[in-house]
Amino acid sequence: MITHNFGKVAVLLGGRSAEREVSLQSGQAVLEALRRSGVDAHPFDPAERALEDLQHQGFKNAFIALHGRFGEDGTIQGILEWMRLPYTGSGVMASALAMDKWRTKLIWQAVGIRSPRYAVLQADSDFDEVADTLGLPLIVKPAREGSTIGLSKVYAKQDLVEAYRLAAQHDALVLAEEFIAGKELTVAIVGETALPVVRIEIAGELYDYQAKYLSDETRYFCPSGLADELETAIKVQALQAYKVLGCEGWGRVDLILNATGQCYFLEANTSPGMTSHSLVPMAAKAVGISFEDLVMNILALAHVE
Repeated sequence: MITHNFGKVAVLLGGRSAEREVSLQSGQAVLEALRRSGVDAHPFDPAERALEDLQHQGFKNAFIALHGRFGEDGTIQGILEWMRLPYTGSGVMASALAMDKWRTKLIWQAVGIRSPRYAVLQADSDFDEVADTLGLPLIVKPAREGSTIGLSKVYAKQDLVEAYRLAAQHDALVLAEEFIAGKELTVAIVGETALPVVRIEIAGELYDYQAKYLSDETRYFCPSGLADELETAIKVQALQAYKVLGCEGWGRVDLILNATGQCYFLEANTSPGMTSHSLVPMAAKAVGISFEDLVMNILALAHVE
């Protein structure tokens, strides 16, 4: 059992993003695990309480279990920095960058980390040209949403405009991205350590919100079944992708391994899910780290910059 005197801990959960329901589940799981470990932990929903209460009610640390806008994009991190209240996960800059899939791609491209080809879409874009350049099928998604909210897989040119409109309901910045066929993989990172790779097999066409959080047909493999040498190389690349964005504390990097053995990195998550379907706890369990020890390890890395 990890023992620390964290004082009164706020578990930030819920919030105002499109991922509120998932965050409530993550936060409740974290809250219960902290309490089982003897931590004086309390739920705190920023959508229902004034953030000043964090100061007025004597909280000494914050465990961020918020997902998406306002919780994972640097917003809450900036407020906690101003309060000088130590919090889990990445800082302001890294949180904002990782939430923005377009700017993440620009940084990864600059250092040679492979990511699917893409185009930034606008209402007046030449959609036929985008489809010709990237090929079909392709993926259309909001640049600054999580949990595949607003994401579509487009098989025909005539469906591209509608996919753009759906994504644009969630974000003014929309990406079209080439579809990479291959193995869905994810690498959880805690501190400086990449945990075992998790391989994901989906029943349908897309690893979307349904497949991630609701379906019992999605299958997860950890150990991944990859050759040891390949898994090690993937973990090294994932750590590089994570660190070049400035990420710290804990997070998760998602990628596709294609048929020729090339990795295409999709995104970094700075406040991953901690639900019953979540991948970070799964990877930790594979190396003998209990859920309770996982959340305690993450909390022990709480910081202000």
